[in-house]
Amino acid sequence: MIPASIARSLRRATGKPALLVPLLLAVAVMLAGSALALTGPELYPGEQALYEAAAKEGMVVSFDTGPTWANWGTMFREFKNRYPLVEIVYNDLGSAATVVALDKARNRPQADTAYYFAASGVDAVAKDVVAPFRPVNFDRLPTVFREPEGRWFTIHQLTIAFLVNKKLAKSVPQSWRDLLGPDHKNAVVYLDPRSTGQGQVIVFAANFASGGDMENVKPGIEYLAKLHKAGNVLRIEGTTPYAKFLKGEIPIWIGYENDGLKAKYVDGMGDAVEVVIPKEASVAAPYAISLVKNGPNPNAGKLWLNFVMTEMGQGVFAKGFVRPSVPGVKLPEDAARVLPAAPQVQPLDLIKAAQRKAEIDQGWAKSVLGG
Repeated sequence: MIPASIARSLRRATGKPALLVPLLLAVAVMLAGSALALTGPELYPGEQALYEAAAKEGMVVSFDTGPTWANWGTMFREFKNRYPLVEIVYNDLGSAATVVALDKARNRPQADTAYYFAASGVDAVAKDVVAPFRPVNFDRLPTVFREPEGRWFTIHQLTIAFLVNKKLAKSVPQSWRDLLGPDHKNAVVYLDPRSTGQGQVIVFAANFASGGDMENVKPGIEYLAKLHKAGNVLRIEGTTPYAKFLKGEIPIWIGYENDGLKAKYVDGMGDAVEVVIPKEASVAAPYAISLVKNGPNPNAGKLWLNFVMTEMGQGVFAKGFVRPSVPGVKLPEDAARVLPAAPQVQPLDLIKAAQRKAEIDQGWAKSVLGG
């Protein structure tokens, strides 16, 4: 199959002398074959055949993969380098808005794939706007990181950590127990669990560290109440305080590991920042992707989803300071240095987490705010 761009060139050449057309055709066939050849060995069985099918479609439309988030910009470049005949078109809508957009366009889908916090993947399945697809390495994922038929599956995770500005904090806490100590009066900031997904995940992280589980969230709520009672909470935020952290307004932020690493290695804070995954336990918040039901470019969509789940794709996420979802993948050396093994991190069961949300909202408000 001659790519559309080459075919258009041939059509424009029909005004040339007739003897040139066979020559142009021969060159086109040669170029098409060269462009369809993968650079290096196949990453998985059937990759070459899927690429050829995707090249006929010519593009993949990827919803909610903004290039500045989770290293998607690099992922786009690596995908394009490997599959030059498949273009990527993307937008940056946000998780909930992506599901709304898929639902509104269900009769004529515009997207091929959709990326979101995995709870929105659950919502997309309920609305029947995504299709089953099991990419490479699907079976290696923890069961709580995937819908059984592949209607959503986790591609990377964000881990709760202590992001410490060493110029402001009296000491660097290594555990949830340390955080309760007198060194950290009016030092701790975290997001409101009633209005933010990260805030909910923080409750579960504290809960696991305090002996709770997905069925019993009381220990996590009680821990945060102790943190407030100790006078160690500076304030609760309603939206990400990343800019405030960079400005030096927050001694200790209970947040996502990748924000601390980005502040340290990208945005200029350097050695002033230490990122600590508390030693008792933490939680990995799953971010997922889906193949859109009846999307316009299904083969290109599958090629894209497979790529992000290969060891190569998972390594790209790691270079952007987000932990891959596939257990045991070998990380690039530079990424492995800043993302050391953290066996205390537990995967979050989103179905059960959703069932606990009202209890967390009410229990936190009562225990922490007295309301």
